[in-house]
Parts: sequence; structure tokens; C-alpha cells
Amino acid sequence: MMLSLNNAVLLAGALLLGCLLFQPRLLAMTGWRATVTPLASIIGSGFLVAGPILAHAVGPWAALAMLALWGLSYWFGAAIRYNIRYVEPSLAQHPPTYQVGLERASDLALSLAYFVSVAYYLNLFAAFGLRLGDVVDPNWIRIVSTVVIGSIGLLGLLRGLAGLERLEVLVVALKLTLIGALLILLFKVNSAAYLDGSLGWAGTVEMSLWDRLATLMGLLILVQGFETSRYLGDQYDATLRIRSMRWAQWIAGAIYLAFLLLITGQFADSLPAEGGETAIIDLLKPIGSVVAPLLILTALASQLSAAVADTNGAGGLLAEVSGRRIPVRIGNLITALVAIGITWTANIYEIITYASKMFVIYYGLQALQAALAAGRRRQWWRASGFGVAVLVAAAVVVLAKPVAA
Repeated sequence: MMLSLNNAVLLAGALLLGCLLFQPRLLAMTGWRATVTPLASIIGSGFLVAGPILAHAVGPWAALAMLALWGLSYWFGAAIRYNIRYVEPSLAQHPPTYQVGLERASDLALSLAYFVSVAYYLNLFAAFGLRLGDVVDPNWIRIVSTVVIGSIGLLGLLRGLAGLERLEVLVVALKLTLIGALLILLFKVNSAAYLDGSLGWAGTVEMSLWDRLATLMGLLILVQGFETSRYLGDQYDATLRIRSMRWAQWIAGAIYLAFLLLITGQFADSLPAEGGETAIIDLLKPIGSVVAPLLILTALASQLSAAVADTNGAGGLLAEVSGRRIPVRIGNLITALVAIGITWTANIYEIITYASKMFVIYYGLQALQAALAAGRRRQWWRASGFGVAVLVAAAVVVLAKPVAA
């Protein structure tokens, strides 16, 4: 009886949110479309793996740990937003040599990270999708990944940013619908447990304080993706990109925090083991028979939208780096081809470690760029804040413990 009620709550929540999020007026809003790309990338693979990983690492403090990660990402996002407003115009005119050098180094780090992240997202997409048929053969995962990556690359080649964006807006609407429905069900389950006195919190495993900190430092990849706004200048002006990046980070932060608060209690009796990207399916199965299919659909929507967002970002980045000699459409195709190459020649779970560090290197370089620009404008308090962010990024790169290790 309880499982039937939970299923009904889940389906009703999905139907209600779907009616709201698939409204044509919302889908057509310029501000929403500009927000979708960074939002899609932030709520990617990290959404479903964050709960088990943080519950394992810090137990009942998982939500606070996520808040700290979000705060760090917002700090780096502030540096990138500052660069959109002040460094971009300088680069378009007569920039100092150091500014050009920092931007080229940033672009190199980010392009490498994007190539890997597209492959990573879509390998996870294939793993979750094949879970429907209990297929775990790595070769089949690679084959499905290749087909999906190739399809996105072809769409990006033929239709450019607009074509990818139309797909992205629909997928993000689906993803937010499914995530919202899951949050509604988790709220209902937690409320019932609180009322009957059975609500508990996850304990902690035997792990040193340093190991916990090192693990958390390696989780910045979970909230990566906001930087894609930096490379959508062909479509949106600076003011809209800055505003939409903030929106994306606030929306994603609220979703992550709500999910961590509601999911941690599910681990009270059995702490999750590290690893296993699809493990959350088994952990949440007991609360409803339609939870597993919904989680798989959520994962598929998350990976697909994040991969499309990063393909968008990579295509725009390649166009910018090449001085517009490589069109965005060709950049999309190049990204897909490199991602396919990574899929077939490397173990994606090893390479994601380097991708995580490359993202942090990019954020550090952008923070340094912002610190120097703020110094030139004699905004010393901003320059100091961005300078500290550079040191934090360096610490993460050197000391972080890879999630997938």
C-alpha cells in the first residue's frame, strides 16, 4: 500500500512539474535559454553520484559539504563573470601580453577538460541506459556512447548552436521534471519517517580528517559547468550571460542541497560504498517500484543535457581560440570526434581524474586573470578575493583525492 502511494506521489509530481516546465512560453524565453546551457552542465553526472559519495565521506554533514562545494564554485564563477564584464572587452581591443597568455592557457586547459567530460558524460549515459537491460559489457557501453556522441556531433555540425540548444532546452525540462518529482517523493518519505520516529542520518566510515578533506577537494567536478556561459558570446550579450550564469548556479545549488538533505537519511542503515555510478538505483528501490526507472531516465537526461552543454561550450571555445577560423559547427564536430577517440582508447574512470584537475586549473587561471584585471582597475578587495581563489585552486590541484580512484 505504501509503495503504491509513493508511486502515485512520484508520478503526480512529475506530471505537475512537466506541465509547468514544458510550457512553450518558458521554453522560448531568451533568459531561460541562456540559463539552460550552464544549468545542464552543472546538473550532470554529479547529481546522482553526489549523495552516495558524500554520505560515505562525511555522513550526516553531506549537505554542509555540498554547500561548501557550491560556495567554492560560486567564488570561481564570480571570477569568470568579472572576466566577461571587464576582460573580454580588453581582449577585443589592445590587451596586455600577459592577458592574452593567460587566456590561451585557460582555453587549453578547458578544451582538454571538455573533450574528456563529453566522453565521460556519454559513457555514463550508456551505462545507465544499458542498465535497463542489465547489460554491463564495456564494449556495448562504448558502442552506444559512440552512436550518441556521433549523433550530437552531427547535429552540432548541421544545425550549429541553435540546433543543440533546442535539444538542450527540452532535455533540461525533462531532467528538472524528473528531479523535482524525486525530491517531492523524498520529502514525503522523510516526513513520514520523522512523524513515526524512524528518521535517522547516515553515520560515518573510518576515515581520517585529512582523507575526508582530500576527498571533498576532489569533488569540485560535481558542480562544474557554469563556465560554459563564458563561451556563448555569439548568441548572448555579456549582461545576459552574467545574469544567466548566476541563475544557473543558484538553481543548481538549491537542487543539490535539497537532494543531499533528503537523501542522506536513506543511508542511515547502510552506508554506501565508494564508486558505482549506478548504485543509487539499488539504494532507492525500496521506496517505490517506479523509482528505478525514473532514476535511469533522470540519469539519461542529465548525462545527455550535460554532454550537449559541454559540446556547445567546446565548439564555441574552439571557434574563439582559432580566431573564428574554425566555425562553431566544425568545433562541435571536432569535439565529438575527440570524445569518440577517448571512449575507445582510454579508461574513462582514470581520465576523469585529469579532467577534474584540468577544470580546477582553468578556474585558477581565470581567477588569476580576474585578480590582475581588478588590480589594474584598483579594486583591491576584489583583487585580493580572486587572488585567494588562485591559491585555493592550486591547493585542490595538488592535494585533492580523485573520486574515481
